[in-house]
Amino acid sequence: MKLKELKKTLSTVTRINFQLENGLIVPKHFHITEVGVITKDFIDCGGVIRHEKVINFQLWYSDDTNHILKPNKLMDIIDLSEKEFSMENLEVEVEYQSDTIGKYDVSFNGNNFVLINKMTNCLAEDKCGIVPEKIKKPLASLENNSISCDPEDGCC
Repeated sequence: MKLKELKKTLSTVTRINFQLENGLIVPKHFHITEVGVITKDFIDCGGVIRHEKVINFQLWYSDDTNHILKPNKLMDIIDLSEKEFSMENLEVEVEYQSDTIGKYDVSFNGNNFVLINKMTNCLAEDKCGIVPEKIKKPLASLENNSISCDPEDGCC
């Protein structure tokens, strides 16, 4: 979810709920302790220079069960961040404590902001010798014993 869509969604809800992809709900007394822009410049394993930039929210909760962040307060925090950091309409990433600091993409299911697990991936599979998984195709009709399948085309 990009920032503009997140802000539009915030303007339509009366309370903010976060839910993990597995259905667990983040305690309602969470804090957004940071809003910022993270820029990552790196070289992938294939030697390609890459640049990534995301808006980052850090989501945290403690014993303060009386603290409940309202949509208008989060909008104020976002507005201030936009002014201070000249934020673009970038993807929003959320950091939330799991076994370690987890990074999540965000979506909205009509009731809750859903934290979607991010996964690592090789960005240069073609240069690393990783063979892409072959797409299985259905075998041709067995009528008249005419099977037009060659194992080299990935159908078998």
